Amino acid sequence: MARICGDGFEKSCVNEQIEVYGIAYTQNILSGRWKYLILWFLKSKERRYSEIKAFLWDISQGSLTKQLRELERDGLINRHVYPEVPPRVEYSLTSKGKEFIPIIDLMEEFGKKYGEQAD
Repeated sequence: MARICGDGFEKSCVNEQIEVYGIAYTQNILSGRWKYLILWFLKSKERRYSEIKAFLWDISQGSLTKQLRELERDGLINRHVYPEVPPRVEYSLTSKGKEFIPIIDLMEEFGKKYGEQAD
């Protein structure tokens, strides 16, 4: 199994375990309770921090900030700060983030099919 360190995967493990690397890489960059929902929420348009916070009403400010920073660091979202007072910050998907949306859509369909159904 690929060994993960603070900087990602050890190079030797990537080559040795290439058949599982893709799954482990995806799981590693999307680890976090809220990341899937953040990406899903951004799929239709740019959103401000306050909109994301309102959508994920149960998330703490610290957790949301951490998850957004990690998604930005991993190249899935863009953070655009507008030079205004007070500053306006908007988040959007990068091309890498947009490529992940079909997976999110499949997860949504799976959940609709097999999850608990409201009566």
